[in-house]
Amino acid sequence: MNPLSDETLTLVFIYSGEYGERVIRNLINDPSFCKSCGLYCDFCKYGVYSYVRNILAAIELPSPSELPAFIDNPEKYMPRKLPKAHLCIASGLHKDLLLGLPEYIEKMGMQGLIVPIEDFVEVPSGLRKQIEEECGELGLETAFPKPFCSLEPLRDRPVISRLVDELKIGRPLLEISTIRRGKTEVIASTVVRRSAPCGSTWYVARKLIGVETKREILYDAVAKAHHTYPCTATMNVDPEVGEPILHIGGYIIREEVEKALKRGEQSI
Repeated sequence: MNPLSDETLTLVFIYSGEYGERVIRNLINDPSFCKSCGLYCDFCKYGVYSYVRNILAAIELPSPSELPAFIDNPEKYMPRKLPKAHLCIASGLHKDLLLGLPEYIEKMGMQGLIVPIEDFVEVPSGLRKQIEEECGELGLETAFPKPFCSLEPLRDRPVISRLVDELKIGRPLLEISTIRRGKTEVIASTVVRRSAPCGSTWYVARKLIGVETKREILYDAVAKAHHTYPCTATMNVDPEVGEPILHIGGYIIREEVEKALKRGEQSI
């Protein structure tokens, strides 16, 4: 029996910039957050969920451009105290603050660190390896999803897996049903079972209703919705994968839409 299974999963955000705030606002389901549909909003996500009780603290630190190029004492810029939580999610931080984070959160009683990579410049591979090694020595679970919507449950990281399973964020998971209109098959309804952490899956799912399932039409609709939300990942080419991270996010939601359509066909 996992001793954590009866506890509410708790989070602390330590972030700088737009992306961390976007994830927080999606998790608490802020009713002023998603305005993508404008006057056509049908409130598809509001009232469906709220994880505000899971977030014990959200600490916004100065942006890297406002801090010294090199920081010898990262704890100087951290809050003196934090509530004891299961996980820390860190985004947009100065590299030296990020490097000092494992020791800091371990002292605060946390069990894991998630560092979403929306821009490889913020978290280069060398820095990621250093943080992974330090977390390993401290007994902390780690994940560096690139982008955040690639995060999936992992057997060897039970606390991080709980984030995906219980708060329903990470790699998107959809249910899609279709109907025929003459010789054309179109999407009749969509259900979001798990959303990208930024909330974009809800918008994409809403925009797919009525779209023809023919591949080129479907792909175009997914790409347009994904870019319109918009995804906050960088368009600069990541040297590790040879693609912009924004494109990876687009491929992920496209793949998950296709999987959902196949599951729908098999259930008929």
